[in-house]
Amino acid sequence: QVQFVESGGGSVQPGESLKLSCAASEFIFAINAMSWYRQGPGKERELIAAISSAGVDRTYDDSVKGRFTISRDNAKDTVYLQMNSLKPEDTGLYYCNAGYVRPAYVKWGQGTQVTVSS
Repeated sequence: QVQFVESGGGSVQPGESLKLSCAASEFIFAINAMSWYRQGPGKERELIAAISSAGVDRTYDDSVKGRFTISRDNAKDTVYLQMNSLKPEDTGLYYCNAGYVRPAYVKWGQGTQVTVSS
């Protein structure tokens, strides 16, 4: 069964940090690249970070490059997103999925809300 469970969101002030986690079904995680998506208020969901299956290659959207870091723990079937220097425009629902350039599965998790506001 395809399953993604995101957690770690919250409400923070600009400049603060959060670390998101996403636990994926083992059969998904073991062979796939993993990625994080963000859906801001009134916007479409967009790919912001991805990591290869072995964790060697990473890619970031320009809007988060230098501030966010994606990582994975293959022993725990979990992918992380460390978010530093958060900005109000980072506000949104954050989701994970398999894949490096596009979502591999049509089924999404519930997402985790990040709100950045002073």
